[in-house]
Amino acid sequence: MERWNETSTDFILLGLFSPNQTGLLLLLLILLIFFLASVGNSTMIHLIRLDPRLHTPMYFLLSQLSLMDLMYISSTVPKMAFDFFSGQKSISFFGCGVQSFFFLTMACSEGLLLASMAYDRYVAICQPLHYPIRMSKGMCVKLIIGSWILGSINSLAHTVYALHIPYCRSRVINHFFCDVPAMLLLACMDTWVYEYMVFVSTSLFLLVPFLGITASYGRVLHAIYHMRSKEGRKKAFTTCSTHLTVVTFYYAPFVYTYLRPRSLRSPAEDKILAVFYTILTPMLNPIIYSLRNKEVLGAIIRVSQRPCSVIHTDDLQAKNRCN
Repeated sequence: MERWNETSTDFILLGLFSPNQTGLLLLLLILLIFFLASVGNSTMIHLIRLDPRLHTPMYFLLSQLSLMDLMYISSTVPKMAFDFFSGQKSISFFGCGVQSFFFLTMACSEGLLLASMAYDRYVAICQPLHYPIRMSKGMCVKLIIGSWILGSINSLAHTVYALHIPYCRSRVINHFFCDVPAMLLLACMDTWVYEYMVFVSTSLFLLVPFLGITASYGRVLHAIYHMRSKEGRKKAFTTCSTHLTVVTFYYAPFVYTYLRPRSLRSPAEDKILAVFYTILTPMLNPIIYSLRNKEVLGAIIRVSQRPCSVIHTDDLQAKNRCN
């Protein structure tokens, strides 16, 4: 049992694993996932930046998704690993607020960005003649900036409210990061108003975009079914199925966690579900988009061969000058 100094304003994060050999092995697995997610998302951002063939709205949005996933997993895993190895599970009041802000910002912004990606595929497949206008560079930038700004505003509102709640009970948070619903259990006031705000916020930033994505892909799948070109149908279906896989991995555990009443929730279940959308999804996204996308695989080959081709070109130019 954690001993707690009642005069302190710090919180205690119980973490995800027990401090034993099994917990160590599981944490090492999480660190491996963190490494793969960091390398995968960084590679995707670098790849889209270098390859001119990927300078399209879809891949511009995908680069932002990789950036969000990189920040997403970095807001939780390093702190969790440090707490496990150091044995110091405390986090300052301000640090808890910062972690909560970044986590919620990435969560809300990514939900909106996934909806923008679904809209991009809908216009590209169902209204291809209008695509250059409806998904112009300016529109793409607006969708991205809007996702970041709306996610930040929503996150700031939740974080400020959570930090102004009086905590007169134990400050031990039964989670591996400062999740606001887990913090509410420590409040010494009735928080039903805020719980209603969480329900409304989750509906606006997760459920509504998810319904929009579902409707968009309903239209897309209908259009794919009526395509005459077998090659075009296969390419469109591959792209859309990739995005739907990412959407399912992200939205399903998130919506299930935050739309359930408090009476049906348990800390252990919440922590397990949080692993899916905070740790596994950031690792899976670049893998799914690279392995199931011929354009990305082709870009990997082109970029990896570029240094060799540059050297070969320089040698030919030098030889020509000598001749």
